[in-house]
Amino acid sequence: MTAGTHEIRGAGVVVTGAGGGIGAALARRFAAEGARVVVNDLDAARAEAVAAQIGAVAVPGDASAVVDEARAALGGTVDVWCANAGLASAGDARADEEVWAAAWDVNVMAHVRAARALLPDWLERGTGRFVSTVSAAGLLTMIGAAPYSVSKHGAYAFAEWLSLTYRHRGLKVHAICPQGVRTDMLAASGSAGDLVLAPTAIEPGAVADALFDAMAADRFLVLPHPEVAGFHRARAQDPERWLSGMNRLQRSWEAGAR
Repeated sequence: MTAGTHEIRGAGVVVTGAGGGIGAALARRFAAEGARVVVNDLDAARAEAVAAQIGAVAVPGDASAVVDEARAALGGTVDVWCANAGLASAGDARADEEVWAAAWDVNVMAHVRAARALLPDWLERGTGRFVSTVSAAGLLTMIGAAPYSVSKHGAYAFAEWLSLTYRHRGLKVHAICPQGVRTDMLAASGSAGDLVLAPTAIEPGAVADALFDAMAADRFLVLPHPEVAGFHRARAQDPERWLSGMNRLQRSWEAGAR
């Protein structure tokens, strides 16, 4: 077992959006470490397939509304909540209101609703762990995907707020911020994903490895692509230079699209 994560054995863990990709990899890793895992996904068949593979329990449905059912499936206690379900919404500022609303609801409000339901018990017990799959877009941005980028910034901000507000009361929070990961979401990202994400894409299992490394080190920020730390520093230190560089990338993408 990974050093520093001994508390995972026997823990009750819920992973949303776990029918494939990063969520399935997280569920598999937690199960391999001895956790009791609930696999959640909107697609019931996919959730049940992953659960059957790893000896877990499937609780399909909207990630915003399964806390009580997942808690019951785990015997009354959730120790770790992985807010992994996400929506990769492309489009610019002119995207339909429905696209913006859906991105905000899935990528941000599902996290808020889960935390709202989980915090009373966690704060009473003085322990709990909230894992937010944010994406590097939450630290940086993603060309061609305004609703996704904006909502992932929101997801990162909420995870950060949870950590700074409750860490002295036993809550541990981790924000996972990968770039490209070889999942259905990457495959559906189109030419922007091909340009920005595909060249350095990693397997979902590498994201799970990075999370467990961060848990062992008690580290908030999880960077499966270590180079994202440098990009994040450059963005903070010299915003004008960073924005100019990203605009060059935008123009390159537009030229390729034409």
